[in-house]
Amino acid sequence: MTNLLPNDARINAMKDWLNHSLDSDDFQLSVASSDASFRRYFRLLFNQRSYIVMDAPPEHEETEPFITIAEFMLSHGVPVPVIHAKNQQEGFLLLSDLGTTAYLDKLNKQTADALYKQAIDALLTMQLAQLNTINLPDYEPAKLIMEMQLFDDWFLQKHLGLEPPACLPALFELLVDNAVQQPQCLVHRDYHSRNLMLDDNNQLGVIDFQDAVNGPVSYDLVSLLRDCYIKWPDADLQRWLDYYFEQACDKGILNNVSRAQFQRWFDLMGLQRHIKVLGIFCRLNYRDDKSNYMNDLPMTLNYVREVSSRYPECQDFAQFLSQQAKIAAIQ
Repeated sequence: MTNLLPNDARINAMKDWLNHSLDSDDFQLSVASSDASFRRYFRLLFNQRSYIVMDAPPEHEETEPFITIAEFMLSHGVPVPVIHAKNQQEGFLLLSDLGTTAYLDKLNKQTADALYKQAIDALLTMQLAQLNTINLPDYEPAKLIMEMQLFDDWFLQKHLGLEPPACLPALFELLVDNAVQQPQCLVHRDYHSRNLMLDDNNQLGVIDFQDAVNGPVSYDLVSLLRDCYIKWPDADLQRWLDYYFEQACDKGILNNVSRAQFQRWFDLMGLQRHIKVLGIFCRLNYRDDKSNYMNDLPMTLNYVREVSSRYPECQDFAQFLSQQAKIAAIQ
């Protein structure tokens, strides 16, 4: 067994568990990735096959939601990792490896159309899953508002030293109303180019789904198409929106919904998400010492500017964004 890892207690416990689970110590471990939580991921090579080991410290992270949702999604044809072994008491899972290549690494003008259609097809499969056999939490109004409050707490006050505008409560109410009036379905909550993987055969794999909820039908689509890490011309975005809309109507995911109504749902859902994400990126920087997310503030803020300027109900907020010098300076 080759030790490519720092020598900490969690990793030593992980090795002991793997020795027992595999009935062998003839394996190799290396760091695969970490995410915006306390979870860490390691790549395991054993018997000429590659696996992923999730390290989820039980005092900070639960493995039960991941296990439940993974098994549910897999049973409905969503390409998520297979769980080969688990130790919930210590917070270790042995998963199938969906590859080392994220969508973000492969997206370009030549590949984008095929890759986005592949991702939309998987999203439609996910949205068709009947939720009567799984107890997912609802994406409740209080949760949506709490998320947007991060914008005030971490982006405006902590990052920029600004007081919130008087229009913020009314804006939050508008965005919550937009979310709850939509058809509700399985929502991944982070369905974007860093959480979609490609294997050696260019087959899609979906990761980081453990926070899934029962929520608005447009949420994951806006996460995908108005991604905080890559932006596309509006003509491309509208073509992919059309692709989704036509299939969603054919499959009964959307019923008696006009294309214009769906565009509004999509736009305002994205505004809710991106307002939240501005706060999350700043919180990751100031609270969790993960400064790399600050590089993604300008694109995320630009989405907020664009959408808020497009809708009359958001004009007060759009003016606030344009008139505050500290916000205007973020380009």
